[in-house]
Amino acid sequence: MKALFAVIPLLLTLPVQADWQLDPGQSRVQATITQLDGASPQTHHHEVRDLQGDISPDGTLRLPLKLSQTDLLSRFSDLPPWAGLLANTTLVTLTAQMPPERLDALDIGESLVETLTFRVQADAVNQQEAVPLRFTREGVNQVRVTHAEPLAMDGKALMANSTVRTVLSMLGYQQIDEHVPVTLNALLINR
Repeated sequence: MKALFAVIPLLLTLPVQADWQLDPGQSRVQATITQLDGASPQTHHHEVRDLQGDISPDGTLRLPLKLSQTDLLSRFSDLPPWAGLLANTTLVTLTAQMPPERLDALDIGESLVETLTFRVQADAVNQQEAVPLRFTREGVNQVRVTHAEPLAMDGKALMANSTVRTVLSMLGYQQIDEHVPVTLNALLINR
């Protein structure tokens, strides 16, 4: 019995790991693409919304992406039935390491900048990219995630990827600017 009472204070002092998850209704990425193949450059905005993902207790951040999360499908009027099936299939999963205790340690109003190395998990794709992100505690169970410095994708690299080039071509892009600015605004919730 004494051993049981001795363990209780130890259990109370152990750190509680947060179950941090993205709030899909408040998590999105926007990209600005400048089309260069017309008479004059035209700027278009695209969005990946309803971001879903979580940070596991071991610090693994998983962010699966589906075609249905983009605004691309809404640009086509009549899609074949198989496109609907493909739309809800995870096309790629981004993974990174983010210790949840770093988020747990933030006080309300406090921020930290962490450079996460995102890896792309997909068939025959082996890419990684370091992205500096700002994590700001907005409430007891809320952390806002934004980019810590201006963020842009390489338009030439996008067009060099056959899958991305095919999708962009379907949208009417034949040539795009090499600078594709990206804006991230996401909310992590401790559930």
